[in-house]
Amino acid sequence: MEKYELLPQQLLHEGTCSEENFFEPQFPDEKYILAIHDRDYFRRLKNLELDRKEVRKSGFPLSQVLVDREQIIADGTIKGVHYALENGIAMNIAGGTHHAYSDHAEAFCLLNDQAIAAQYLIDQSLAKKVLIVDLDVHQGNGTAEIFQKNDQVFTFSMHGKSNYPFKKERSDLDIALPDQTGDEEYLKILKATLPKLIEQQQPDFIFYLCGVDILATDKLGRLGCSVQGCKERDRFVLQTIHDRNIPLQCSMGGGYSQDIKIIIDAHANTYRLAQQIYF
Repeated sequence: MEKYELLPQQLLHEGTCSEENFFEPQFPDEKYILAIHDRDYFRRLKNLELDRKEVRKSGFPLSQVLVDREQIIADGTIKGVHYALENGIAMNIAGGTHHAYSDHAEAFCLLNDQAIAAQYLIDQSLAKKVLIVDLDVHQGNGTAEIFQKNDQVFTFSMHGKSNYPFKKERSDLDIALPDQTGDEEYLKILKATLPKLIEQQQPDFIFYLCGVDILATDKLGRLGCSVQGCKERDRFVLQTIHDRNIPLQCSMGGGYSQDIKIIIDAHANTYRLAQQIYF
């Protein structure tokens, strides 16, 4: 949890971002959450009425602060789509809560921020076709479930084959990587996949979940990528999307290396590259 405070401090300290680059989300209109999440689930979540089994599945002790935080994260991604439409790109320091299903919490994810924002775009007639590029080391199982019958949102997840969730959902495109997959193989697969996918789907908005848990140092990752390889991943994704002039919203997702400095550096690279490529 430390990274959420340290990352903006680092970006300001090194001059990658200025205070003017930041915005502070509030609570979203609940109708945007209910466009994705089951009404009864959200009501019980808000009222802190989830049962013990549901709370255990979420991974967090249930509290008002936590429920508020999840709603504010979702608002950050909703507001981010407007900044992306104006400026080409927007980032959410938190977010990437891709294990949240339509009707339950899972694995530290209570509300699915990018799913909520994707449906918001469609419902507000701001996009007709949305692509979600999920490169967190864990499959975006909640996102896959939410959009399994929605032709306007295409879900792409490239993740560890042997990692959580052990029962995977079916995304529109899943690429499952074996343990210890390193930079060369990882980047080769990504570079062969993403441009072709964009060409096929012709999205008018893209969400990128840029978890840094693909690192070899990650406690929960099981892949073998270096910080430089992770940076090259981000460079390729951002440059590919920028070159096609498609608005992009990024949510940070996972990162669990033992050394907090590695996590911050890897996440900060995404922002450094965004400034270089877009501005």
